[in-house]
Amino acid sequence: MSKRDYYEVLGVERSVGEAELKKSFRRLAMKYHPDRCPDDPTAQDKFKEAKEAYEVLSDASKRAMYDQHGHAAFENGMGGGRGGAGFGDMGDIFGDIFGDIFGRSGGGRGRPRRGADLRYIIELDLEEAVFGVSRQIEVPTQVNCHHCNGSGSEDGKVSKCKTCHGHGQVRMQNGIFSIQQACPHCGGSGQAIEKPCKKCHGEGRLEENRTLSVQIPEGVDNGDRIRLTGQGEAGPAGAPAGDLYVEVRVREHDIFQRDGNDLYCELPIRFSQAALGAELPVPTLEGEVPVSIPPETQTGTQFRLRGRGVKSVRSNRHGDLICRVVVETPVRLTRQQRELLESLEATFQNSDAGKHTPRAKGWVDGVKKFWSKVTA
Repeated sequence: MSKRDYYEVLGVERSVGEAELKKSFRRLAMKYHPDRCPDDPTAQDKFKEAKEAYEVLSDASKRAMYDQHGHAAFENGMGGGRGGAGFGDMGDIFGDIFGDIFGRSGGGRGRPRRGADLRYIIELDLEEAVFGVSRQIEVPTQVNCHHCNGSGSEDGKVSKCKTCHGHGQVRMQNGIFSIQQACPHCGGSGQAIEKPCKKCHGEGRLEENRTLSVQIPEGVDNGDRIRLTGQGEAGPAGAPAGDLYVEVRVREHDIFQRDGNDLYCELPIRFSQAALGAELPVPTLEGEVPVSIPPETQTGTQFRLRGRGVKSVRSNRHGDLICRVVVETPVRLTRQQRELLESLEATFQNSDAGKHTPRAKGWVDGVKKFWSKVTA
């Protein structure tokens, strides 16, 4: 069976540059590698074909000979056979393709991981969340061992890890894949402890309850997090500590409900105040302010007090306080009050009653219209 043209195999033009050639081979290598296509019997042959084509075309001298003589340039020993400079590039290309999947093979010692981040939930009253507060919290965590200063060694001496020889990483070979990972013996530090610390047993850390002062800024809300850098768990073998995240939970308030930077509250008034109008004190987080209720105010009417809400935690802007009117029906009436209300109700029985209660009249008219359609 005759060989296919190398340019055709890689799907490129004869004028292709080095970068495009490399890109094309990477694509084919990812597509046809036998370990990625174990159920495709033709994948191995296609992979070898692409590999052979790239091996020749990526070498300038071999490519020139191939362009002049074709496949005959490498028959009967002509051109020096396979291998040579082509395989140098092959290592690079496979590093590019599979490095992100199985870990880069760069040199240098691996670093032990930093300490774990911690989460602490703090509950606040609405007033504390709005105006800010300073709190003392107690956090169970792991701190550097005071006896060995976090080294984990009783005498402070460490030696090279015998498994990774001080590199902190080990390499595992699986076919053509080279997988690099942190040394399981030293955890990536590259060091071994001959005499473990008696207090922390070589861990370099001890469990301890730590008391911290947390400054809660003005305007925080449910779910906001405050980051305390380096206040998480201590890292193993002297590695950097993690961070502490203080998450805010705001308790429900008896009067106000919060939505973003705005506050909402209900303003109950008597129906006589709703009908005649009144000036009433309205509570805010900074004290009472007067609000004028105009005559004929209905339940659900809202009054907006600008700038009486919450100061934004991210800017100097203040939200608003929105008061919703609720007309309250009087209870436990005295005889005099009942007689007065009965006299008032009697005035609504004439033909002009509808103009005093337009919503009720509209509702009654709507019901009548509905029943006329149903019974028609």
